[in-house]
Amino acid sequence: MLPLAVTMGEPAGIGPDIALMAWRDRAANNLPPFYLIGDPDLMEARAARLGIGVPVVPVEVHEAFETFPYGLPVVAVSGSAADRPGVPDPATGGLVIESIRSGVEDVRMGRARAIVTNPIAKSVLAAAGFAHPGHTEYLGELARTFRQGPSRPVMLIWSRDLAVVPVTIHMPLAEVPQRLTKALIVDTAAIVDHDMRTRFGMARPRLAICGLNPHAGEDGLLGHEEDDVIRPAIAELKALGIDATGPYPADTLFHPAARATYDVALGMYHDQVLVPVKTLAFDTGVNVTLGLPFVRTSPDHGTAFSLAGTGRARPSSLIEAIALAGRLTAPGP
Repeated sequence: MLPLAVTMGEPAGIGPDIALMAWRDRAANNLPPFYLIGDPDLMEARAARLGIGVPVVPVEVHEAFETFPYGLPVVAVSGSAADRPGVPDPATGGLVIESIRSGVEDVRMGRARAIVTNPIAKSVLAAAGFAHPGHTEYLGELARTFRQGPSRPVMLIWSRDLAVVPVTIHMPLAEVPQRLTKALIVDTAAIVDHDMRTRFGMARPRLAICGLNPHAGEDGLLGHEEDDVIRPAIAELKALGIDATGPYPADTLFHPAARATYDVALGMYHDQVLVPVKTLAFDTGVNVTLGLPFVRTSPDHGTAFSLAGTGRARPSSLIEAIALAGRLTAPGP
């Protein structure tokens, strides 16, 4: 069985910490074998700083599976990063980017089952010349190397209590009404429907579509986007055989009784659906990129510079991300 590729993430953040902790807690959480792509010296220094007794074993990719029971396998990137928790350095941006690119390449070449990405610092990477708003967009570019037709990355935040997708992601709130189109909603929901069927094994995913405005527009009194854009999109989705309903007022969509009526909630903007899922599952949510020819998961939190190197970081979201990537790529019976 192939291992999972876990990226280093921002060296000054908690990515190294939680990767070490995830290996330490591997048996208790029944985690599949994984290896880290990063700087072995940094990982050894961080393990010593944390005092958690995790052996770090530099390996080649083909050695990772056999090494995993005895220590955290680390496949080296070119260059190095000093162990300076909480002190980001744009000079390490190239290592972070290489870690992501190498993980995707390992999946493409059949050396890894999936990629699990540790948190990055977007501002640090931007200072290093990174031209993408975040992981999701960069992974969409890397997906072109698979030569399996066009792909469009869609961000799903999954937890055991709630799964959500923002139709628009990293943009100013003022731009959302202009960028929100029927085609965008239909395309996003179709990708969600496809991947929930093929990757998550749902026979008929139930998609709940949020309105944009308070009270879903209140019959046009509080906005027109529901009538002009969102309802026509839902009608087209139904015509495609997709179980999409709405538009629903977002303020009544996330209590327990409402959550029982759908499998994924699609919001019109980032905070509309990420606030409820992070409220319900801040420590255990998983960021899953749909619409790609490979499986990618990630912890649903940031770099947490103030916690790096202190031992106070919680590895639960990374553990959930590794476990989910393992489940989504588990060999069939």
